[in-house]
Amino acid sequence: MSTLSAEAGTGRPTAGGGEPVVGATVPEAAEPAELAPAARLWPALSAVYRAQLSRARVARIPLLFVATFQSIGIMVLMRGVVAAGPGEEARAVVAGASVLVVAFVGLNLLAQYFGQLRAAGGLDHYATLPVPPAAVVLGVAAAYASFTVPGVLVTALTGSLLFQLPLTGLWVLLAVIPLSGAALAGLGAALGLLAPRPELATVCGQLGMSAALLLGVLPPSGMPLPLQWARDLLPSTYGVEALMATFEPAPDWGSVMVDLGVCAAVGVVSLLLAAWAYRHAARR
Repeated sequence: MSTLSAEAGTGRPTAGGGEPVVGATVPEAAEPAELAPAARLWPALSAVYRAQLSRARVARIPLLFVATFQSIGIMVLMRGVVAAGPGEEARAVVAGASVLVVAFVGLNLLAQYFGQLRAAGGLDHYATLPVPPAAVVLGVAAAYASFTVPGVLVTALTGSLLFQLPLTGLWVLLAVIPLSGAALAGLGAALGLLAPRPELATVCGQLGMSAALLLGVLPPSGMPLPLQWARDLLPSTYGVEALMATFEPAPDWGSVMVDLGVCAAVGVVSLLLAAWAYRHAARR
């Protein structure tokens, strides 16, 4: 029985004697298919945001009520020891309690989410998608921060009425919420991604929220110097300072813009840290 062999240099099959077989062909090696181009940042961010928003809507709305009632309860308790009016204590209580809603959702819950996602292997799913790491972090952070908007507005309005503070400057919340939310969400994501165990991520998130409570609600002038330094390092501090300034009888809008600018810069650094932590955790 004759065997077929490829004629050297021609790629044509030949019989055992070396003569080419008429009509016989050898399929050429298939070229590898080209990979799809990586998704751009903004379309990928939008897709992650919509997916996370639809998934978290049912589970996070009850927690948002808890965060709002917690902040309002703190203001009611502080009303017994802090006089109403545009004093520093009243302004600090209302501004700190309002931003605390952002800290509860963006810092505490996001640290728990990424800690559980890493422990359950969910990062492997995101790592296989052609999306930039920043899109994953920003999309999830934006989805969680979106749930804070109603709670912050209700808390700030309730506190302003409770402590008899002016309502004319509350429009600055349109900048305070996303900027403080980005800074705290980036920190929460980094804590969850870098923690070796999900339990530690939960503890870190709760400690961060407690720091936002104590350092945000209390007036800075009465704090010891080390606590004032710690307060300056907290990402939400500058959002609290901007909101506090709007409660003054004659707000210094230049100072408000500076605080918002610092909050935005801290938010960028925080989100960059979270993106690095995501790449580091996905490679492990």
